[in-house]
Amino acid sequence: MRIAQLDDRTVLLTDEGAIDVPAELAADLFARWDDLREWSESATGAQPYDPAVLRAPLPAPRQIFAVALNYRPHTLEAGYEEPEAPLVFTKFPTSLTGPYTTVDLPPGNVDWELELVAVIGHEARRVPTEKGWDPVVALTVGQDLSERIAQLAGRPAQFSLAKSHPGFGPVGPALVSLDEIEDRDDLELTCELNGEVVQHDRTGNMIFPIPRLVAYLSEFCTLLPGDLIFTGTPAGVGNRRTPQRFLTPEDELVSRIGSVGEMRHRFRKATP
Repeated sequence: MRIAQLDDRTVLLTDEGAIDVPAELAADLFARWDDLREWSESATGAQPYDPAVLRAPLPAPRQIFAVALNYRPHTLEAGYEEPEAPLVFTKFPTSLTGPYTTVDLPPGNVDWELELVAVIGHEARRVPTEKGWDPVVALTVGQDLSERIAQLAGRPAQFSLAKSHPGFGPVGPALVSLDEIEDRDDLELTCELNGEVVQHDRTGNMIFPIPRLVAYLSEFCTLLPGDLIFTGTPAGVGNRRTPQRFLTPEDELVSRIGSVGEMRHRFRKATP
């Protein structure tokens, strides 16, 4: 099951097109998740759609968590030792954008970070690691775009602010239910910039897999339906290259994760 936002409508994406989700299910998506899955198995009436008008599949989550240094090669390229516990920051909901938008580049050095995003489906608190998948109902593709000058200027650094400019949280194209994922613990990640592969790894190489992240976060916070967890990026980000490389107007960034989906973004200079 692949649930998306098409203009202002909640839809089921199929090979044949998009099917409007009944209003009573769309109104309380996660509370009715099982009903939604049952409906999706026999839903009909697919119509062609333009992917360009897909929005973020969750336009206004209450909490967005993100994890730094969660792949060993990225930890090494950043010049740090492997963390003993997840390093967590937040992105603000106004940073979210859809899977095929044009993102405004503010002044500074804007970098890419492809990430698998876990979607929480029900309230969870103090979840044991062995049950860490239980609150997760879907996965989606994410980019944790980051303006590096502001991010690294402060002591401590300003991770959340520098990663929350408008458009700096692309997600999509859909919420993919776990039954659609062949191996939820080992998905291929590929990020391309203008056709060149700049990041490539597998989620099986995370230092802290999704069940551990859910357990750790739920020790501190109550996880809520619709919360997003950006699970960390692999090696290959622009600010750790020699020479450094950052996003520029007219670049095309392609973000692809296994059976979860693909996003495409272009960029332009932000106007005052």
